[in-house]
Amino acid sequence: MGDFNDMNFQTPGGIGANPFQTEEGPLDSARMDTTKKERKPLESYFFNDSIRSQNNFAWNINMSMNRIEMTRIDTILYDFQVDYPFLKKDVGDAYLGNLGAPSIPLGFYDRPQFRDFQMAQPLYSYLYTPESAPFYNVKKPLTQLGYITAGQRQYAEENISILHAQNITPSTGFNVTYHTMGTRGIYMNQATRDTDFSLGVSHNGKRYTGYAGYIFNTIRMQENGGVVDDWYITGVKKERPFEIPFMLSDARNILKNNTFYTFHSYGIPLRRLTDDDFSMAGVPAIYVGYSLQYDSWNRVYTDTYSGMQTPSKDGGSADAPVPTTPFYEHWYFNGTASRDSTFESKLSNRLFVQLQPWDRDAIVGTVDAGVGLDAHRYYQFRQQDYLTGNMKPVKKESFYVYGAVDGKFKKYFQWNGKLRYVPLGYRQHDLDAEANATLSVYFKEHPVSLTGRFSYSLHEPSYWSQTFSSNHFIWNNSFRKENETRLEVKLTAPTVNAEAAFYQSVLGNRVYYGANAMPSQALHAVSVTGVYARKDFRIGGLHLNHRVLLQWSTDQQVVPVPLVSAYISYFFEFDAVRDVLRLKIGVDGRYNTKYYAFGYNPATGQFYNQRAQQIGGYPMLDVYIAAKWKRMRILLKVAHLSEDFFNTREYFQVLHYPLNKRVFKIGISWGFYD
Repeated sequence: MGDFNDMNFQTPGGIGANPFQTEEGPLDSARMDTTKKERKPLESYFFNDSIRSQNNFAWNINMSMNRIEMTRIDTILYDFQVDYPFLKKDVGDAYLGNLGAPSIPLGFYDRPQFRDFQMAQPLYSYLYTPESAPFYNVKKPLTQLGYITAGQRQYAEENISILHAQNITPSTGFNVTYHTMGTRGIYMNQATRDTDFSLGVSHNGKRYTGYAGYIFNTIRMQENGGVVDDWYITGVKKERPFEIPFMLSDARNILKNNTFYTFHSYGIPLRRLTDDDFSMAGVPAIYVGYSLQYDSWNRVYTDTYSGMQTPSKDGGSADAPVPTTPFYEHWYFNGTASRDSTFESKLSNRLFVQLQPWDRDAIVGTVDAGVGLDAHRYYQFRQQDYLTGNMKPVKKESFYVYGAVDGKFKKYFQWNGKLRYVPLGYRQHDLDAEANATLSVYFKEHPVSLTGRFSYSLHEPSYWSQTFSSNHFIWNNSFRKENETRLEVKLTAPTVNAEAAFYQSVLGNRVYYGANAMPSQALHAVSVTGVYARKDFRIGGLHLNHRVLLQWSTDQQVVPVPLVSAYISYFFEFDAVRDVLRLKIGVDGRYNTKYYAFGYNPATGQFYNQRAQQIGGYPMLDVYIAAKWKRMRILLKVAHLSEDFFNTREYFQVLHYPLNKRVFKIGISWGFYD
């Protein structure tokens, strides 16, 4: 999880980002009690008057700097019908077909690059991190319960979420979030169960800010290796999907993550505070801070040789196609069963200062500087350990420095820049540099914003792409540092719900997983270009929303991308009963052109670039009815309605992994504010 990404500024929403929204309600009136001391209000410099006036609001913290980023509390119908988390942004992901399984964004610019514990990268959308786990400020205790289920009981899909947030004082509060999702699997050996838990405590005072939290992520997956032959999906219709043969019958992956973190900052005003200074946001100040984060990851992969499909003596036939080779070519340590275990931990300590020369909204609002030390520990069962029986850790440390500057001129111009460099230790000479600027003009108070971003990165490849030892794969690589130069330009017009963007990246020494499912490095430059457009039309209650992404890669063997990816959402939203019941009836569609889409290997837990078969060209359609009845949201949905609509059943997005068949879903989300 890239350290430099932890340094994000509060910039305008990303491509396809949802608008910031919260549910507002009137404050309860209370009689003045002169015998009780009035509670101290929320005076934190992080929040302006418009945010403080809201009944409930949420934000994410930055573990490297004294910054936060506002986020929204999900209480409206905006994208309630999209129940898979990796499909909520932009044009969505390619995925294995079921909830809880790995996925990878269709858009190259959205693809995560985990520098730590790379095996968790395909599961990015399910994971809580200190930067993605939200904190809350609520006038009344907030509780949200959500439940979505689909399919018959024997292969049911479930998505359960629980949130409780409560403030002890206007400045101090805590929150607990619990999320579990998964499926028993429509197809054989497809069961998943992902469970995420986050506990956070926050204090946002006038001078002192403090956060502490604990996160637990666990993901359990049966791995079926994909269908034995696509013909079982495309050539013959099986009424009972569990009769379709898959490559693996008893393979499993289990990932567990524990994260502890704490963040502290103290502000020192550079002039004396007066009664007119409600917060320190408007006075020159210096903030000093410290953050600590400990992450541990463990992954165990198991399988047996007897649980794999093997070729028949007579070969395959049209009635019973079979593979020509076993799923795994090598069995290095044990010829009958595998139990591969990998472990990684990282302890991060950071000290930082932030200078606020005038006020936080000045042309030079804040100037940041910090130092950090990361201590890494890696464990895996290697060949020498097999002989000695003693598994020793690999220990590495990195010392880095970083800085940033941020400012704005009224509502017309915002800018920032940031830099991170590793002078000593592991990942020595890694570098990240970035500059952003946004110019806004207003036409009758309607904003139009032009944003430019330039970045350069130089990174040591992931430890696991260089060294890996397992029953099926062993590699020892000495890769050069990867580099990327990226230019982004974005034009947004929120009033007319329109957005356009252009991206250009030049990649050097790109590390990728090739057709043999093993990491390789391209020693030539690869260029990736993207053009994105979003336009939402509204005619009364009728909404016609469109997102389209065009992409070009100069080397599809290194960076495969579809030429066209699109997402449409057409719906009619109206008040069935004014201020009581609101309805939303619509259809969602997703499509991408054919390309050499990714394969997935369970033993490495990674997507790889394959050249055997082009995949795509299949439209996925969902229809739904969503309702908001007071504080309850209700969903009725038919997913994959388009099955058998277009005279093709090539519904694959990853090689040999079919998407789920047509299924009916029902769900509720209920919010309590007392």
